[in-house]
Amino acid sequence: MSKESIRTDKAPAAVGPYSQGVRIGNLVFTAGQLGIDPATKTFVGEDIESQTRQALENVRAVLEAGGSCLSHVVKNTVFLQDMGEFSRMNAVYAEFFPENPPARSAVQVAALPLGGRVEIESIAEVCDCESSEDCGCGCH
Repeated sequence: MSKESIRTDKAPAAVGPYSQGVRIGNLVFTAGQLGIDPATKTFVGEDIESQTRQALENVRAVLEAGGSCLSHVVKNTVFLQDMGEFSRMNAVYAEFFPENPPARSAVQVAALPLGGRVEIESIAEVCDCESSEDCGCGCH
């Protein structure tokens, strides 16, 4: 199995020696995504809700560049700067995974890159349907 780096302009560029994502076999692994707007390279806001929403949009962009989508996510890890914001993060998160949500871990960390409030990474299965009509995932 060969490892393929994923790169997209629809998510923030890597700020170090890592890939935005990696595809190997039928899996896509995303790097942790912050709530940074890829166009402006700044946080979309200071609140947990806006940063969570943008982090998940960035995850979506990396997954789609790798041939997957949010509906094929099997595991997410959420890193929070403050566990006291868990319920507010969770409300936004639920908008992105309304049915059959993936497994998830959420942990508080001492600090996140660039002073972010939340960072999210995902593992997803590559979509193998031939058109979006087959499964409705929209990752084509």
